[in-house]
Amino acid sequence: MKMSMGQSGRRFGRRFLGLAFGGAALAASGAVSAEELGVPHPWAYGLQTGVTPVMESIASMHSGLLIVITLITLFVTGLLVVAMLRFNARANPVPSKTTHNTMIEVAWTIIPVLILVGIAVPSFRLLFQQLDLPKADLTVKAVGKQWYWSYAYPDNGKFEFDSLMAHEKQPRMLAVDNELVVPVNKVVRVQVTGADVIHSFGVPAFGIKVDAIPGRLNETWFKATKTGVFYGQCSELCGRDHAFMPIAVRVVSEQDFAAWIETAKKKFASNPANAVASAADVMR
Repeated sequence: MKMSMGQSGRRFGRRFLGLAFGGAALAASGAVSAEELGVPHPWAYGLQTGVTPVMESIASMHSGLLIVITLITLFVTGLLVVAMLRFNARANPVPSKTTHNTMIEVAWTIIPVLILVGIAVPSFRLLFQQLDLPKADLTVKAVGKQWYWSYAYPDNGKFEFDSLMAHEKQPRMLAVDNELVVPVNKVVRVQVTGADVIHSFGVPAFGIKVDAIPGRLNETWFKATKTGVFYGQCSELCGRDHAFMPIAVRVVSEQDFAAWIETAKKKFASNPANAVASAADVMR
């Protein structure tokens, strides 16, 4: 039985509306997930919400470049369409013998240079912001090992503890037994090195990622403006258990940080060979 054109059109309309609403729902779910801090979410799009000045600058740079590249893509696509419509064999049975156009050649040389210069200025500004470490309120040392992290607080008693993935905790493959704890609204300098092979210390919500290289001490910094737990992972292929080397940073108030420091000193001093002190014990 043949379907009439009206029925076919209505069915097509329903499918189109279903796809449109499905796409809108997917976009909405991604937007909601992006507002949750510190952890990736299924079907989320874009960068994690930044909680440091550096990450906010990275997100701004990313959005600006997205606009620039979209405009360039639309412009080039428009030129291709015009060229296909106006300069095909049917529209021009007698092809043009033009070989040079000085104005166009100058324009397609100068305009890209100006665009690149316009991109370079905020790029260098962002690089200086990332690499020019301000005066630190706190220094922590992160040592990458196969396959976990060790943290030390040289400014607060020089204690050290290991941080391993906690299989029984959530979020899966990101939670750890001992979190790196730092105070909110304080400049934290992170000194990073490797004990065996090259690792990489990265926390997306902070906008930091720096290699942990044996025999070399690299530095980065962040200033978290919101409390919570923020997750990252080793970002350098470092061996068999590379996928099971998460980073968890708990940002707390100054009072909670001071309380955690005192508790951690006692626990780590009592068992330095297996430093076990959970920030959650103090925060509960």
